[in-house]
Amino acid sequence: MTFRVAVAGFLHETNTFAPVRADLEAFRVGGGYIGMTRGAALLDAAQRVNLGIAGALDVAREQGWDVVPTLWAGAIPSGYVTREAFETIAGEIVQRISEDGPLDGVFLDLHGAMVAEHLDDGEGEIARRVRAVVGDAVPITSALDLHGNISAAFVDTVDALVAFRTYPHVDMAATGARAARLLHRMMETGRRPAKAFRRMSYLVPIPFQATDMAPGDALYAEIDALEREGVLSASLFMGFPAADIPDCGPTAMAFAATQAEAERAADRIAAAYEAAEPLFDNRTFMAEEAVAEAARIAASKGGPVVIADTQDNPGAGGVSATTGMLRALIAADAQNAAIGLIVDPASAEKAHQLGEGATAHFAIGSHPGVPGDQPVETEAVVECLSDGRVHATGPYYGGGRLNLGASACLRIGGVRVVVTSGIAQMADREMFRFVGITPEELAMLVVKSSTHFRADFAPIASGILVAISPGPMPFNPADLPFTRLPADMKLFPNGPLFGEASAAKAHSDPGGENIAAVQ
Repeated sequence: MTFRVAVAGFLHETNTFAPVRADLEAFRVGGGYIGMTRGAALLDAAQRVNLGIAGALDVAREQGWDVVPTLWAGAIPSGYVTREAFETIAGEIVQRISEDGPLDGVFLDLHGAMVAEHLDDGEGEIARRVRAVVGDAVPITSALDLHGNISAAFVDTVDALVAFRTYPHVDMAATGARAARLLHRMMETGRRPAKAFRRMSYLVPIPFQATDMAPGDALYAEIDALEREGVLSASLFMGFPAADIPDCGPTAMAFAATQAEAERAADRIAAAYEAAEPLFDNRTFMAEEAVAEAARIAASKGGPVVIADTQDNPGAGGVSATTGMLRALIAADAQNAAIGLIVDPASAEKAHQLGEGATAHFAIGSHPGVPGDQPVETEAVVECLSDGRVHATGPYYGGGRLNLGASACLRIGGVRVVVTSGIAQMADREMFRFVGITPEELAMLVVKSSTHFRADFAPIASGILVAISPGPMPFNPADLPFTRLPADMKLFPNGPLFGEASAAKAHSDPGGENIAAVQ
């Protein structure tokens, strides 16, 4: 039997504290994703890229589905999705699904942490609207990021949710394929799996959620073990901590043939996560300390030493433009070093006007939304120019093609700076090479990323450091001015409860309008 299946995607990871909102143009451009794509064009655009939709379409071809491609759109993480963007994109997806029925199934490629200006639960609302037009008889599955802040309403609306198991997310396409295979099973058997859902008790800083180091590696090994034992699907959502919504935080989910089996699996995931709380403890460095430590490691082991500028990670709502780490490199007279990406269209344009080999005064980087962040005023040499087109071949982007606009490599003494016009997370070595920098040959690399860089940079790194420098995405969730978390949510592993921190803040600052978490 040939099954008729609608496929759609709408992805955004929302940092509700970030200064820049995701408008329609952000989704049209994509920012590291494929750009907004409609209809049959999606079948070509989503081939050979590391996205959930790509894996789902691979399964569709294997199983001979009659695919109904609707619309796929994703934007780089940032502040709230604007009402216009949400309603335009969600509205078109729902309209296309409604007009293209009848259907046997629906596959949704979503994120799990989308917050719009007018909606806390973006994915739950998308699922609710799709369910309203296809009815209860049509199974719906979704592939999601493991950073999803999952609501009970979302779980109740769909038939299965399947999360990534790697961070860096090298398994996005594989996750889409798992969700699609589960959908095929439902359509073939006519049966929906039993489901169980659990919410856990503490937030974890983004860099420490990596699944290639402890304790994340063991937690996700448990997920694999459950499925080998017969559970149809199991997921651990670490949650995206920079979201001031009641559903912010980690959750566990299991789908199985029986309710008892699903409950046992969800309990195992949740218990393992709670038991791992003392193990989420890794070292971080202030900017100047990170540069000094990287120089020490490079002198003894060689390079490159990779420094993650985690608080300006555009993969979590950063602007990829703050200058704290660049200042630290210059102040230390770092040699054989590079930093990227610094999004600075004015400097990139000036470099193109001057031409390669020119020396001039530049005011590099900064963002007005970050208190105290100022441009770096300096003389720099224009070493290389580029149109910004990058074929990102590393494991994270998985062959995706980025368009960073007019770009340049500026040299300040021994420090090379990649300036671009467009934004994308520095998670691929090609994002240095496209402006003439060979990352393997340098002593020190500073990347505007928290964890995704590890997929392509860890194999060449003699050391990896996490640096704390001013940016829109605080490393520690406790530094975020939450107002709406559940009172019993711990702000970091072994940290205070949000309710306790709020009460302490209110007591110390009774006239304050905003309740800020402890520092």
